[in-house]
Amino acid sequence: MTDAKPSRHRFPMTIIQHAVWLYHRFPLSYRDIQELLHQRGIEVSHETLREWAIKFGPLFACGLRHREPRRGSRWLLDEVCTTVDGVRHWLWRAVDEHGFVLDILLQRHRDTKAAKNFMMRLLAEYDVPDMICTDQLRSDRAAIREIPSLANVDHQQVISTARCNNLIEQSHRPTRRQERKQQGFKRRKRTQEFLNLHARIDNLHQHTRTSVFAASRRNNQRKAFQTWSMVAAGAV
Repeated sequence: MTDAKPSRHRFPMTIIQHAVWLYHRFPLSYRDIQELLHQRGIEVSHETLREWAIKFGPLFACGLRHREPRRGSRWLLDEVCTTVDGVRHWLWRAVDEHGFVLDILLQRHRDTKAAKNFMMRLLAEYDVPDMICTDQLRSDRAAIREIPSLANVDHQQVISTARCNNLIEQSHRPTRRQERKQQGFKRRKRTQEFLNLHARIDNLHQHTRTSVFAASRRNNQRKAFQTWSMVAAGAV
């Protein structure tokens, strides 16, 4: 970790990056993190914590994305309804066959234009997949037909009980938990920025779950912490 102080901040990056990590790793509010830091003798307001998340969140998300390994060749796409400041939005998400989040995008609509916009965003970041798995939404099939590079891609539309669909359904759970903790999302831009980093941190700790042996889990956690420290150091 680095102890350098970012410009115009009286706290070192070690504290800033830890606070931002806590907010995205666990379903905690800014006031919860304020209390945790206070227990360690660090006096910081919840408003300052919010400003840290706004300022450094996009930088951390970009750093993590560039350090992610090559992802799988199968895309699993899904969308769920959410509200932002009382207005209905759709949360479009794509994961690979291993459950790693490829991208997440907040949009107002659930039509062909929205589906095409999301797929073009994915193609700008990743290679053309071997297969795309979606639910029964007709807009997905229409969007795939309109994108030339996806013409020869195997497109499978599955029912909600299929294994691949369950994989992406479970990927929504961390976002839902944080949404409940925040008592709903308030601003679209801030929500998108939050989701960008939240997904990358979830990817970072994907291999630290309890389904692996303890020694492997601790080793994976150590690597995840090292990566996070390098990302934070690069944001100074």
